[in-house]
Amino acid sequence: MDLAVLRDDLVDSLEHESKGIVQSPRLSDAMRTVPREAFLADGQEAYSDRPFERLGTRVLSPSTVARLLEALDPEEGDDVLVVGAGVGYTAAVIAELVGEANVHAIDITRRLVMDARSNLAAAGYEGVLVDRRDGADGLPEYAPYDCVLLEAAAIEPPAALVDQLTEDGRLVMPLGAGEQSLAVVEPDGVAERLGGVAFQPMLVEGEQADTPERNRTQREDRERARRAAQSRAGWEQEWIDWDSR
Repeated sequence: MDLAVLRDDLVDSLEHESKGIVQSPRLSDAMRTVPREAFLADGQEAYSDRPFERLGTRVLSPSTVARLLEALDPEEGDDVLVVGAGVGYTAAVIAELVGEANVHAIDITRRLVMDARSNLAAAGYEGVLVDRRDGADGLPEYAPYDCVLLEAAAIEPPAALVDQLTEDGRLVMPLGAGEQSLAVVEPDGVAERLGGVAFQPMLVEGEQADTPERNRTQREDRERARRAAQSRAGWEQEWIDWDSR
């Protein structure tokens, strides 16, 4: 089947009153223009409304991308920072909305940065800047930004990202840990919460998808167990067979 037809069918479904996710005509046009198949291996699967796994990260479903961008609501000419570039699809849709020279994207995982650059170039958006950075630090070289989109959850809005907003700028992000909500954050604090979401937590240095250990909690638990074992007195050590002594 013609992939352009599948793309239109997908956006039609997101606009339908049963979902009502895509409401802006500009976002509708942008999602109908960006070839999502350039960002995923299977062209037809690219137009199913579900997430995918690629290079150790979750590729957001089209409906989730649409929900984020309706909240972000970037205007033409806005400078936008995407934190969590992933495969580059969200940055491409934003490039259709504001112009590719106005879009900057960062990711902590080097393989994803290279993948996003390649995908964006293949889709015709090579003007989008993609760099490897710790998301919590943002990209101060090109600040301030009218809009910042964080595609990972954090308990508090990262201070650096808020600082890199313009006076009337906004940060859209999943806010919270166990229970998350999609939040619109302005320079003076959280302005709006737009319902529940479920995103992976923002990674810190050493937790990238291409490192041996990603789960900080599991890693810390193992280290605590190791230290506790080393600090035990002799009679507490499990490896000593006291019955044979």
